[in-house]
Amino acid sequence: MLTRLDPGQKPRHVAVIMDGNGRWAQRRWLPRAAGHRAGVAVLEPLIEVAGETGVETLTLYAFSTENWARPEDEVGTLMQLFLETARAKVPQLNERGARLRFLGRRDRLPASVRSAIEEAEELTAANGQLDLYIALNYGGRSELVDAARRMISDGLAPEEVDEQTFASYLYAPEVPEIDLVIRTSGELRVSNFLLWQIAYAEFYVTDTLWPDFSPEEFRRAVESFASRSRRRGGV
Repeated sequence: MLTRLDPGQKPRHVAVIMDGNGRWAQRRWLPRAAGHRAGVAVLEPLIEVAGETGVETLTLYAFSTENWARPEDEVGTLMQLFLETARAKVPQLNERGARLRFLGRRDRLPASVRSAIEEAEELTAANGQLDLYIALNYGGRSELVDAARRMISDGLAPEEVDEQTFASYLYAPEVPEIDLVIRTSGELRVSNFLLWQIAYAEFYVTDTLWPDFSPEEFRRAVESFASRSRRRGGV
């Protein structure tokens, strides 16, 4: 069983870049939508194993600000899939004690999706077993720009802005810093994901495509983190 944080210990906050749905489908001569649906099936066992390993906060990269550039029918499928998943899974997550929050710009999302987000956040607001953040229409650069705009709007003087103040203007200032980033599909990039929050995160990259990502591999990622020494720029 893993113990508490730092060298030889488990991460409090794990963020996951869920990549590879399209390639998973293409390798099976299936439409990309089939890959996205297969990817959804991974979520429930992932959330369960996160709780079992003692992770307190889990952040999932569901849809980026750049994903609007995908074909219109694929974007439509993703939005519909989100609604279906919310209706089916949010009540179960609530029963498990998960608190849901959504990160990103909501204004471009369909009204039905915005409504589902608000309902999920309201339903689970009092829960405390696991904090589950979903990055939806999210971009790290957009988050930083939005934070700067809000500070300007609030009339902050330059000398009033330090790291602590800046962080308080992020989408979810209460969220702890990210300890571990997991990226599936073997790509070696951060894809505009939580640029502020991953400053000192450890990375675990696997060639496994997202629909094939298993609880066992999540445990391996946590064990990999536990074996590392986090010096944060020190000796």
